[in-house]
Amino acid sequence: MKKHYALILGASSGFGKSISLELAKDGVNIIGVHLDRATTMPDVNQLVTDIRSRRVEAHFFNVNAADASKRDEIISEIQKIFSNDKESTIKVLVHSLAFGTLRNFISGNPAECINQKQIEMTLDVMANSIVYWTQSVIFNKLMVTGGKIYAMTSSGGSKQIEFYGAVSAAKACLESYVRQLAMELGKIGISVNAIRAGVTETPALLKIPNSQKIIDNAKQRNPQGRLTLPEEIAEFIVDNYKRNSHWMTGNIINIDGGESVVEL
Repeated sequence: MKKHYALILGASSGFGKSISLELAKDGVNIIGVHLDRATTMPDVNQLVTDIRSRRVEAHFFNVNAADASKRDEIISEIQKIFSNDKESTIKVLVHSLAFGTLRNFISGNPAECINQKQIEMTLDVMANSIVYWTQSVIFNKLMVTGGKIYAMTSSGGSKQIEFYGAVSAAKACLESYVRQLAMELGKIGISVNAIRAGVTETPALLKIPNSQKIIDNAKQRNPQGRLTLPEEIAEFIVDNYKRNSHWMTGNIINIDGGESVVEL
């Protein structure tokens, strides 16, 4: 049997953390890419310990996932890891990068408006990077037929929230990239889907100004009156990745307990 690995972009918190743990429980080795400062590294080290306690490998890289040179370095490291077992493959690639500028486009004070550099950075990290990582994985034959690629999107990709404009654009762009990659990779039996979780209390959500309003609104709309849990997204991926479900590709999959179908 092939030795399965998951490459998780944004592995140290939120969705990426939960997905890493659930896949590790299922026997999948984890390659995590994250960007953390010294203050949060103890949490990352604990995560690595928890993953390894499942008797799987954990290889974590604390770098900017949008840095092309760092991406090349990690791909080289993966090749070294795989050199010990020719049957190794990246079975799952998860794009869960949440790093962008939260500023309005227009303001009475121009200095408070988002600028070109901030927009381009947000799009590059939260959208463009899925293309570059997928290219590197495919070109280096690290993923084969049966591989699954998941990108974390949000309702903000089609709705507008104050301060969220650049991130909203990035999510819409990410969804377009998912469709394009699904079309091109479908020829070799690799599926690509976006997962649109319900509102989930993650570090990324709490950075949005007035996030409590978003939380309160989601609880009102959700039939169960609560937020989505990161573990619920992870459980879906664990259930889906090992199935022969490559025919399901190019989709935006709502995992939100019905939140998206309810309007107040």
